[in-house]
Amino acid sequence: MRAPVSWLRELADVPAGATGADIAASLVKVGLEEEALHGGDIQGPLVVGRVLEVTPEKQKNGKTINWCQVDVGQNGQMLTEGTPQGIVCGAHNFKPGDHVVCVLPGGVLPGPFEISARKTYGHVSNGMICSALELGLGEDHDGIIVLEEWLGDNPDVVAGLTPGQDAIELLGLADEVVEVNVTPDRGYCFSMRGVAREYALSTGGAFRDPAGIEVPEANDTGYAVRLTDAAPVNGNDGCDRYIARVVRGVDVNAATPSWMQKRLTQVGMRPISLAVDVTNYVMMLLGQPLHAFDLDTLSGSVGTRRARPGERLKTLDDVDRALHPEDLLIVDGSDTALAIAGVMGGESSEVTSSTTNVLIESAHFDPTTVARSSRRHRLTTEASKRFERGVDPDVTAAAAELAVRLLVELGGGTPDPGVTDIDHRRGREPFAFDLGLPSRYVGLDYPRDEVLATLRAIGCEVTEPSGVGDVSDAFGHGDVVSVLPASWRPDLADGPDLVEEVARVRGYDQIPSVLPQATAGRGLTHGQRTRRVIATTLAQQGLVEVLSYPFIGRDLFDRLGYAADDVRRRTITVANPLSDEAPLMRTSVLDTLLETLRRNVARGNRDAAIYELGLVTVGPEQVRSAPVPGIEARPDDATLSEILGAVPAQPRHVAVAAAGDAEPAGPWGPGRPFDASDAVAWALAVAKAVGVELVISATERAPWHPGRCAQLALPDGTVVGHAGELHPKVVAALDLPARAVAGELDVDVLVAATGEPLQAVALSTFPPAHTDVALVVDEAVPAAAVEAALREGAGSSLESLVLFDTYRGDQVGEGRKSLAFRLTFRSAERTLTTDEVSALRDRAVESAARATGAVQR
Repeated sequence: MRAPVSWLRELADVPAGATGADIAASLVKVGLEEEALHGGDIQGPLVVGRVLEVTPEKQKNGKTINWCQVDVGQNGQMLTEGTPQGIVCGAHNFKPGDHVVCVLPGGVLPGPFEISARKTYGHVSNGMICSALELGLGEDHDGIIVLEEWLGDNPDVVAGLTPGQDAIELLGLADEVVEVNVTPDRGYCFSMRGVAREYALSTGGAFRDPAGIEVPEANDTGYAVRLTDAAPVNGNDGCDRYIARVVRGVDVNAATPSWMQKRLTQVGMRPISLAVDVTNYVMMLLGQPLHAFDLDTLSGSVGTRRARPGERLKTLDDVDRALHPEDLLIVDGSDTALAIAGVMGGESSEVTSSTTNVLIESAHFDPTTVARSSRRHRLTTEASKRFERGVDPDVTAAAAELAVRLLVELGGGTPDPGVTDIDHRRGREPFAFDLGLPSRYVGLDYPRDEVLATLRAIGCEVTEPSGVGDVSDAFGHGDVVSVLPASWRPDLADGPDLVEEVARVRGYDQIPSVLPQATAGRGLTHGQRTRRVIATTLAQQGLVEVLSYPFIGRDLFDRLGYAADDVRRRTITVANPLSDEAPLMRTSVLDTLLETLRRNVARGNRDAAIYELGLVTVGPEQVRSAPVPGIEARPDDATLSEILGAVPAQPRHVAVAAAGDAEPAGPWGPGRPFDASDAVAWALAVAKAVGVELVISATERAPWHPGRCAQLALPDGTVVGHAGELHPKVVAALDLPARAVAGELDVDVLVAATGEPLQAVALSTFPPAHTDVALVVDEAVPAAAVEAALREGAGSSLESLVLFDTYRGDQVGEGRKSLAFRLTFRSAERTLTTDEVSALRDRAVESAARATGAVQR
């Protein structure tokens, strides 16, 4: 909302020296945040000039310009003072003898646009003759301001025009405009009345209510109005008050006075015509939207009803709109739609240049109805913005009366004696308010007298009890009063709302900022620390973290190759999904991570390695419905248990996926593509970082390649996850690059496995002893099984065990393979002898032979 300072001075006591910044600061104190300051940015010399000569000159481009001689008084810039100024002007709406507005070299217009003498069209132009657009007074840029016409409503000022007179003061161009941001609960501030009231509240000055005018009583001779609503919204009728006033013989072609045009321009509206400008002016002053109908186009009455299926209306913006059955319409006696109530009028009844009789509509429409129509038609207007946030229903009659008076005064009309006021408003109900509530809620001391004074200052009617204890609230507090909020404050509905007002009026800056002190000894939980370690480890491995939405389509499981009885097909369907194409919750992070990988590759990032930490949903065998308890009391333990029992398990997983080259090609040789070992290595790096030992074994599991999939498990057999190369059919179905790799681990299992803190062990200072052993086993025997058997037989002196070679060939026979391991032994007490190391190695080999049938080469 824009509030011109000069207009604000008429409604509130503003100190003579107060600037726009001062006023904005006062409004900020009561919660109206400053958006911007406008105006006051024109610098002189900007003076009145009297046109002496106009010489048209045809140019080569076909354009005709005027070489003008203008008397600017004692502001001449050429030769001696008083010399007429030569100015080039492209407008043609003036003649010799007219008074115009001239900006001379050295002046600055809004933009900023600095003016200097410059050569143009073969002349040196010493300044510029200004249009309304160039001065920020309107949208007209085709013609310049002729002051005799612009100030025509003030003949005394016109008669006193003098060349060289200061035009900044004459046109009020030094007037600043304060723009504030109006929050949805403060709709009354979408008017000068509301802003002035808040300014007076902030400064403690007087407020002069422009709605405090005498309004004629409703009578039986007014224009016929009938209100019907077949589909109330939220139990409220679409229109609960409708005032109709008729003004006849209006000269709608009369010029809107310059002062009104200026104010409309300052608040961001474009002057259009007298009837429209009057209704807009009253709306900006009082906050009550009005509409002017051409009375002669109506059929004897007006009214409201909901739209019918298939009905259409061509609105004032020249758009033919299909109406919705919930749209509230203004209709005439023949039931023809005239307007979408509270949003925009229709073309059929608009005021035109031939209109002489005008019907003024001033009504109060349901905010929800207007908001829905506005959004439904994607049509936001000044009227809809105000009705959506709540218009003061008590100002309806005053707004209509003020519009009638202005049409009579400026357009020469005659008002009908008949006044129609259909009033179906529901009475406002007071509520009890504990005067001690602000102190308890805010934490500051708000004395009783201050609270009462604040409530009355914001327009509430406060009734104090006649005796102590006569009124008490639901909690038994005795210092309670009855409060009836002001008609312009529909947002005040209970005690906490009033607490906010009490705190706002004193000033939010008076409430100290107290930061909570963290309790000593508390920090991240074990699970949080573990998750951070996992994320950091994968980032250090060169992977990039991503975040995807946990919603998937119904066909994804088929593309991933899941068997019909795979438990991962059990999922939860979202009741109101963001997209109909993805209504299911994911059961694996890979369900969405692989799509992220595809997007990266498709957009040129061919060598990509990504990871994601997120929740997955484990669908139950049978979905349970949770009870919906009331809000009047805390649910009992049984109900809470039932609610929690209906929530599916949501463990946290981490997944990795990669495609392209792990090592780029270059002068050093060809690149190395990602393969299954990379995915397994990332999983092992994560396990090592959190202090968990994983056992690797070959397995088959969708969506991985059956021969290139590793199962990752704890030593006790608990499966942590899987990693390897994706199945070729899955890669094709998901449109991924060939040989893409992926892996996924259950983070919750890793967190549980690292519950006990690791105990530091002193490092041995004695030298290690290395020995190698090659074992021949059947091809089907996993290397991990051989490794586990070696570890079991080697004993506690084994420091490390590494598989460094695998051989298949004639020397070991068909269907057999040779696995070469390096065993490192070290004692914490002494240096091991050769015989001791050999004995430990032999025990390890014997253990492997018993467990896997291994034969030493």
